[in-house]
Amino acid sequence: MAVAIRMKRMGRKHRSYFRICATDRRSPRDGRVIEELGTYDPSIPETDARCTIDGARVEYWLSVGAQPSDAVRVLIKKYGPKGTHLKEMDQARARLKLPKVIPDAGAPVFTPEAKPVATAAPAAPAAAEAAPAADAAGGEPAAG
Repeated sequence: MAVAIRMKRMGRKHRSYFRICATDRRSPRDGRVIEELGTYDPSIPETDARCTIDGARVEYWLSVGAQPSDAVRVLIKKYGPKGTHLKEMDQARARLKLPKVIPDAGAPVFTPEAKPVATAAPAAPAAAEAAPAADAAGGEPAAG
């Protein structure tokens, strides 16, 4: 049986996610797998944190003659057991685990001034004028 190491597409439309798998060379890209060896998530913002690979299992499959696809060959070269970007991968994952720091918004740039309420002031003198008029007309003020 000819074994290939390639990526199996998962996820949904416009949000792809890949599993790095050992498969039979004759099976379709997203078909049955022999073993899952890692993952690749292109939507992670840190480039070096996108890939996870089980190095021991990848070495085993390569030792028994499995042929990686071109994309997987690059990932194994960078992030595999003897990868060239292992240090960067660890640093990127450490940065992703840190809590998100949201900067203080600071003072507002523009604050509108409060306008004085002009309608409340004329209403008070009108009520004051009504009380003396009631005293002159009937003696008793109107209950209100």
